[in-house]
Amino acid sequence: MLSASQKQRPLRCSYAGAIVTHQTQSYRRSAQPMRTRRAARLDGASDARPWGMHAFTAAMLILGTLVGGCGLEVSARTIDRRVLPPPERDGGPSLTHVLATRHSVRTFRSEALDDEALGQLLWAAQGINDGHRTAPSAGALYPLKIYVADSQGVWRYVPDDHALVRERTDDRRAAITRACFGQDAVSGAPVLLVVTAEIAITARKYGPRAERYAALEAGHATQNVLLTATALGLGAVPIGAFDDATLSKAVGLAAHVTPFYVVPVGTPR
Repeated sequence: MLSASQKQRPLRCSYAGAIVTHQTQSYRRSAQPMRTRRAARLDGASDARPWGMHAFTAAMLILGTLVGGCGLEVSARTIDRRVLPPPERDGGPSLTHVLATRHSVRTFRSEALDDEALGQLLWAAQGINDGHRTAPSAGALYPLKIYVADSQGVWRYVPDDHALVRERTDDRRAAITRACFGQDAVSGAPVLLVVTAEIAITARKYGPRAERYAALEAGHATQNVLLTATALGLGAVPIGAFDDATLSKAVGLAAHVTPFYVVPVGTPR
């Protein structure tokens, strides 16, 4: 039975899919280092989980269905959220080796990036390290916003949660390619990172210098992405040739958000 106050407002519950995603990803991370896990997946190894975990996942999905069938209001936002695996914070090739081997890659294989590699790239761009971000920011104001365009739509990276929130559900890569004047590097990449900034955040403290500072910060973050891609055995290239208005429309950016880079990323061909 519902109380009078409960009858006056719709009941809300979060779809359990987001919780299941977080739990299973956390379980997978506990077993192996990043490179070993990625290699195992590429070799076709199965991701074996105990029966109890499968039962938990099934129970959560059934609960979500039952709740929806009872007429309760289920939040769609949780379905459009991807909690990324925690990033690696040590190990990997040396910085000098990465600097010596980094080069721009413009041709890619078609396979998508897994969430582990994608999460590592995004953490390198704007992730949380010791309470700050991995890239420096004037006044620690952090105006940058990183978007991901893939076959599932357009996602916005949330550094505090190390997660992606879906902003658009349609594949916008072709539209982004047109905004970049049809460049092959953009059209052939499985994932496109779009580095943007809300300049007004910086302008509140630094006034007319804000645009320059935002551009510098976009460069810091993008270089982190390029070096991390090299460390992961991936390829990437920074693209600055695009029509701002067309790109903003393709990604779905608000009027006060300025695009600075498009970064195609993938496995080199």
